Amino acid sequence: MSAVTPFTIAIPDTVLTDLASRLHNTRWPEAECVDDWSQGIPLAYTRELADYWADEYDWRAREAALNRFDQFTTQIDGLEIHAIHQRSSRPDAFPLLLTHGWPGSVVEFQKVIEPLNEAGYHVVCPSLPGYGFSGKPAATGWGIERIAVAWDELMLHLGYDRYGAQGGDWGAVITTQLGRNERGCVAIHVNMPIGRPPKDLENPDDEEQDALAAMAERQKWGTGYFKQQATRPQTLGYGLVDSPVGQLAWIVEKFREWSDCDGHPENVFTKDELLDNVMLYWATAAGASSARLYWESATGGRGAGPVRVPTGVASFPREIIRMPRHWCEDSYHITHWTNMPRGGHFAAFEQPELFAGDVAAFFDTVR
Repeated sequence: MSAVTPFTIAIPDTVLTDLASRLHNTRWPEAECVDDWSQGIPLAYTRELADYWADEYDWRAREAALNRFDQFTTQIDGLEIHAIHQRSSRPDAFPLLLTHGWPGSVVEFQKVIEPLNEAGYHVVCPSLPGYGFSGKPAATGWGIERIAVAWDELMLHLGYDRYGAQGGDWGAVITTQLGRNERGCVAIHVNMPIGRPPKDLENPDDEEQDALAAMAERQKWGTGYFKQQATRPQTLGYGLVDSPVGQLAWIVEKFREWSDCDGHPENVFTKDELLDNVMLYWATAAGASSARLYWESATGGRGAGPVRVPTGVASFPREIIRMPRHWCEDSYHITHWTNMPRGGHFAAFEQPELFAGDVAAFFDTVR
């Protein structure tokens, strides 16, 4: 078993100096031809955020805030994996694995780690392969099923042979696979459950009609990023790794589109919070390596079969894929379902109190 090595985030000064220079020397496009976000993130707001990033954002203070959490790296299946591992002081604490997705990072969980510790949970938040401070796979094969197996080994490295798992976005897909595998993971909680409409759906009710309409709208207007990352992640990566504004725009547009923010991301997130997450992509040059998870999923599949372990679901009203409970019951052994009053795709980041409360309430039934 590989050693678990303590880790502290320490971005070199040269990276920060280079970032400021690139931001100050950005070559800007002309403005969009509309007065909304329908052509993408508007020029005026992008310039505002980039100026703040270059001249006001204090990465060292933000870095110190992230470093309040215990972190480590370890080798799993030949790849360096980074994770936060914050233990609870409670003697009866139960281990809980939280997995992020794209365009998120472990930054998403910084508001819920301490509340979950206080509720009696040891919290482990790994960075996905190719994301943040984890290593970048140099060969194909790091898809959903392999990551799920690696996460189980990761928990064993930490001494946890029985644990719960939670996730949204790719984290939900990986957490679902952990539930299917039935190894150390004894229960799962997701905020983006994976289901499908019944084949014989003839007279959809209001909830089903809303879900079908949202799926159609997303398919028409909201999946371009997915297709690009699933088919040509390397081509995309040159722009994202070379241009901080390109990386910012690629990510922040989704934080606006996918969160419950009433049209503007700063109705939910501060500029610092948005840039904390972008920094984990920029500082680690993860634009291409993070996108490859989509390619791996498109070429290698995402696992199949139902989850038999107890499953909790937090259904947030602005989730990008929001399905009625009965569409999900063939996929999961659902024992807990909460329709949330507000919140979107980045649940732990947007609504930390609702998220942490629901996660703790569910896992209290299985710990």
